[in-house]
This record gives sequence, C-alpha cells and structure tokens, in this order.
Amino acid sequence: MGTSHRSGVLRRSNDTARLLITTIMGMVLGYFIGASFPSAYLSKINLPSSLMTSLDVAFTEYPHSSTNRSFPENHGTASSHSTPKIYVPTNPRGAESLPPGIVVSESDFYLRRLWGDPKEDLKRKPKYLVTFTVGFEQMYHIDAAVKKFSEDFQILLFHYDGRASEWDQLEWSHHAIHVSARKQTKWWYAKRFLHPDVVSAYDYIFIWDEDLGVEHFNADKYIQLVKKHGLEISQPGLEPNNGLTWQMTKRRGDKEVHKDTEEKPGWCSDPILPPCAAFVEIMAPVFSREAWKCVWHMIQNDLVHGWGLDFALRRCVDPAHEKIGVVDSQWIVHQVIPSLGNQGESDNGKAPWQGVRERCRNEWKTFQDRLSTADKSYFLPAVE
Repeated sequence: MGTSHRSGVLRRSNDTARLLITTIMGMVLGYFIGASFPSAYLSKINLPSSLMTSLDVAFTEYPHSSTNRSFPENHGTASSHSTPKIYVPTNPRGAESLPPGIVVSESDFYLRRLWGDPKEDLKRKPKYLVTFTVGFEQMYHIDAAVKKFSEDFQILLFHYDGRASEWDQLEWSHHAIHVSARKQTKWWYAKRFLHPDVVSAYDYIFIWDEDLGVEHFNADKYIQLVKKHGLEISQPGLEPNNGLTWQMTKRRGDKEVHKDTEEKPGWCSDPILPPCAAFVEIMAPVFSREAWKCVWHMIQNDLVHGWGLDFALRRCVDPAHEKIGVVDSQWIVHQVIPSLGNQGESDNGKAPWQGVRERCRNEWKTFQDRLSTADKSYFLPAVE
C-alpha cells in the first residue's frame, strides 16, 4: 500500500513537470513565430481589398521601405518595422509629417457620385463660382439671377433663414450647393466656407446680395470684359436711379468699363484712391482667384457686415486703380429689399433693422481702427 502511494505521487509530479516544460516551450516558440510573422508571411495572406489598410499595403509592397529611405532620425536605430520619420517644411502648415505625394491642399465644390471611378465623376467642371446669401422670400429674384449664369458657373446658396430644402422646387437647385445657418451675413459665410484653398478651382468668385435685378446682365459677357480690361476686383455698373450710394459704381452708358470717377468735393484725398478709384461696393463684388486669396485674409472673423471692407480692397491688387473697376455694359439694379435687416431683433424700442444698421456703422469704425493700428504697428519703428 505504501509503495503504491509513493508511485502515484511521483507520477503526478512528473506529469506536472512535463506540462510546465511544454507550456514554456510553447510560449517561446509562439514568441519567435509571432516576431517573424509580419515580414515573413504578411505578403502571402490574401485579404479582401476592402479590408486592406494603407499600412497593410505599405508592408506588403514595400516591406523594407523604412530601412531603404535615408531618414536622418533613423540612422543607426531603425528597425525593419519602424514608421518612417518625415518632415517636409514646404508642405502646408499642419501637414509637414506627410509625404508630399499624398498631400491635397486644395478643394472645390464639384458634386461627386457615391459610386464608380472618381475620374469619371465630372462631365463638366465649372470655371467660376457664384454665391448668393438668400432667404426663401427672395426665391424668384434669385431664380431670375441664376438663369443669367451658364453651366460654366457653380451656384452656391447661403441660407440665412433655414429654409434650404424648400428651394428643391427649382430644377437648377438640385445641382447647386446649399449651406444653411440662421441669421448670418454673406461675409460670415465667406469667412467660414470660402477659404482660398477651398475655392481654388475657380477663376472668379462672385459674392452677391439677393436683391439684384439682372435683366441687363449676362455673366459670360461680363467675364469676357473683366479679362479684357485686366480687372482683378470688379462689379457690374448700377442703374443710376435706384439704390445708388457712390458715383464710382454708377453705370456709364458710353463705356464698357470705367476705373475712376469724380465724387463730391472733398470726398477724395487722391484721384486714384477710394471712393474716386480703386473702389467697388460690397453689394456685388467679383474677385479673381488671386485677389480673393488676399481679401479672405482681410475679412475679420467677428465683423460680419463687411462695412469698410470696400475701401480696403485696394490693398489686395497692384496697381489698384488699374485692376479694380466697374463693368458698365453689363449692369444690374439694386432693388433695396431690407430682407436681412429684418432678421435682427428689437432692442430698447428700436426696430430690428435699426439695430442691424447701427451695428453696420459700428463695424465700419472698428475695422478702420484695426486697420490703422495694424499699419502703425508694421510701418512705424518701435519706440524703445
């Protein structure tokens, strides 16, 4: 009995030892197999293409790329599985760690399909961008305006009343871009949605109000004249009998384009400075791609009405009195519909439009003060 008991204990001890040894050997073997698996066997595994990530592709097609490239940070320390260190200072800000070949810094408003080959998405690429800031009550005015623009023009509507879907009754609206944010101005939209890199595909950008009569306007002819006269910033001439503020924007019946005018005595300190030259209003401006790159950066994030901006546009082209002008032979009518003004709120007994107008004036002064301060900071030597 005693002998039998001791042999049972011995067998259990041997079994435990063998199990322990087998486990350890399995762990060691598994470690070496796992360590060698990615570089040795990944290229032999057939995964569905929809599941392959960019990292999988990199390991499959270029298993030794991290050691073949000459990255200063990796010399002497790079393993076969380390991520390449990239720094390209000429890349756009924020993208310095990307290889230049993958960087796409510019965009557009072209509508694309959800299927098929991306190269076949676009049958036509509009060359110009037209934006209107609109409320649904002005739909018929905008419908008439849009019909003055050919297929070369991409239409973008900014909806300040939240009623974007109601425009679907217009056929062209199905091909337009719609952006909706309640009670905002066109310069608020422009600052947030028209970054130069986003509108880089378009030669000219129209940033127009909604209350413009276009019976005497043809967009294609307008572009021809802008190019002919070398205008980087322009607007159509205004019908002189309605909604006219400045002599500079008044239509002249005997010209294609004019670039200067005579204002009231004392209004112009210099004949080639605003408002006698180098000046268009913010009602219906048209910018070249290059001019817009500058203008966008000058738009203040918090000054949403844009008052005062028209006097500063000259800073974005040179010489301004030659590259800013009014196209007389393609003219519009300012219908003076205070629709956006009515989006304000009553304050201290004031009508909604009065509060809006008061802020417009205050923004003009604020913009002038900021511009003057910026000039002084840059041009005047620091006082020690």
